[in-house]
Amino acid sequence: MNTKILIIGACGQIGTELTKKLRSIYGLENVIASDIRKLNIDIVNEGIFEVVNALDFNQIEHLVEHYKITDIYLMAALLSATAEKNPAFAWDLNMNSLFHVLNLAKAGKVKKIFWPSSIAVFGPTTPRINTPQFTIMEPTTVYGISKQTGERWCEYYHNIYGVDVRSIRYPGLISWSTEPGGGTTDYAVDIYHKALKEGTYECFLSEDTALPMMYMDDAIRATVEIMQAPAENIKIRSSYNLAGVSFTPKEIAAEIKNHIPEFTITYKPDFRQKIADSWPASIDDSCAQRDWHWQHQFDLASMTVEMLENLK
Repeated sequence: MNTKILIIGACGQIGTELTKKLRSIYGLENVIASDIRKLNIDIVNEGIFEVVNALDFNQIEHLVEHYKITDIYLMAALLSATAEKNPAFAWDLNMNSLFHVLNLAKAGKVKKIFWPSSIAVFGPTTPRINTPQFTIMEPTTVYGISKQTGERWCEYYHNIYGVDVRSIRYPGLISWSTEPGGGTTDYAVDIYHKALKEGTYECFLSEDTALPMMYMDDAIRATVEIMQAPAENIKIRSSYNLAGVSFTPKEIAAEIKNHIPEFTITYKPDFRQKIADSWPASIDDSCAQRDWHWQHQFDLASMTVEMLENLK
């Protein structure tokens, strides 16, 4: 049977990159991009695009039936810093959109679901260095609470109803092609923009705040690889830890200075510092390596070269 893909939240930071990648693999006619609004961007103009509200079950069901969808990638969510400003809506969007796609799979209308989780599921009581796959999870943000709850529902729907749902806990993601979208790790995207435009950057985290990060190319490859893996290889149905590289604002600034010697950075921590302090500094992703042979490719140096060259 032909793979027919629906991406919900295709205009977001991950969604835009993922849509391009999936279209290159499966063909323009087999990947339907959707979002709540129609933006004048490549992924809207270059293939099939539908306006859909992730909270409207009937709209999603209609698209699934109309296009004979087999796989759904649910990328719509309110991110960490944005979610703190509107907790009730964040909970509604992050949870009910997930229920909609899980219930479509439970009813046999789609075969496979990808749903992204996040390092936000961890909290201040989690071991911060090499955070294990299975550990204490006491998130202190609305985003983290919704992602942790979502993980439990994914596992439940798999165990009770046999739903083939797959998930990874994204670390902070770094991409040159889309603007930051309201996440706590967004400083690591913004810093490159400001380095090139203004030669200076005021960071909203302290200089020694280490966080797990990943270059977008690696994150997209991980998403495709977990969905292409045989079902029997996917042993964890809550969400897999995923690691790339961990660094601090001070370290990324030093790497940028290797290319832009006059670059300067100052530090003015805001409310996002508290969020960052509750998250891991590094991640153990040995389960993903073992089960579906995951390996990241980009380190801080190679990522910096890619970011600066592409942004120029």
